[in-house]
Amino acid sequence: MAHTDTPLLHSIVLGQGRPLVIMHGFLGMADNWITLGRRWARDGLEVHLLDLRNHGKSFRDDRFDYDVLTEDLDRYIRHYHLDHPHILGHSLGGKIAMFDAIGHPENRGKYVVLDIAPKYYPPRHEFIFKGLREVDPGKYTSRQEVDRALRPYIPQDHIRRFVMKNLQRTSKGNFRWKLNREVLEKSMEAIGRALPEDAVSLKEILFLKGSLSDYIGAEDYRMIEEIFPLAVIGEIPGAGHWLHAEQPDMVYEMVLDFLMN
Repeated sequence: MAHTDTPLLHSIVLGQGRPLVIMHGFLGMADNWITLGRRWARDGLEVHLLDLRNHGKSFRDDRFDYDVLTEDLDRYIRHYHLDHPHILGHSLGGKIAMFDAIGHPENRGKYVVLDIAPKYYPPRHEFIFKGLREVDPGKYTSRQEVDRALRPYIPQDHIRRFVMKNLQRTSKGNFRWKLNREVLEKSMEAIGRALPEDAVSLKEILFLKGSLSDYIGAEDYRMIEEIFPLAVIGEIPGAGHWLHAEQPDMVYEMVLDFLMN
């Protein structure tokens, strides 16, 4: 049952034309997609970049699972009267898109799913949350200081930079985390959930995987095709899980070609 008193998701809206709704991944935010969003907006799409609940500028809530996440998406689409919007999601956002495709086949356009399969994923972000627990950004006044404090917990530069996009400077000159760490950490098992075994959607859907990422393996193709018989599966060479940041031009072109043809 939908919660009618739940706030709407915060969004950044770019351009005019056929709606394209974009959902970021776990620990991300709408800003992660603004560069590509502007490019698609110039191509005649009305791009809606969403902040998922407990992320970015959207509301905080104790629940974080696919039931409420798909409700949030559907509520947003209905509130703004978006007519057959295309839906794009990366990682967590891609899994939300898949649940939406099997639950709301009406009034939707095409779907694009980036680097996530319909299968179950065990929690894999424990080291990030250990860093978020141990490092209090309120103690620091420069991003360099926060970076040095996080480095022992998150040694990978690209992951640390991604996480630090969630820093927000306070009126006192120090920092706070935008994301709701406590709820997101306890929800890691819930967001690993697989789609139902009997799920089927006849929506047009494009899956893009990074060639260097292990999120979608060759063994997952059969599951994708069983649930989404009309699926097209493509690969972005030289890209890992954050393929839209690592190979933006290729992602831009492949997504645009799929949506427009």
